[in-house]
Amino acid sequence: MSILPPAKTPLNQHSLGALEFWLRSLGAERTSENPCLWKWIMPQGAAEIMIKQDELMINWVEGETKSQFSFPYGLSRQDVEAALQHGP
Repeated sequence: MSILPPAKTPLNQHSLGALEFWLRSLGAERTSENPCLWKWIMPQGAAEIMIKQDELMINWVEGETKSQFSFPYGLSRQDVEAALQHGP
């Protein structure tokens, strides 16, 4: 049995443990200074992912360009993951 619900399940139907497992499976690492802040390093850039009360807040850094996006927890994990892997 997988710790993750089906990919089409909205993030608000995931436990905190499942969200953390999902972020780790993407390659993100939790920061030591803030348990809600995760760093994700990819070939095309880096992202900071903040687990907030009502949304996932993403801060992208791609070279000198910085972008911020938020994903409400009503979106499916599949949709959020596709957006994250696409990048800013």
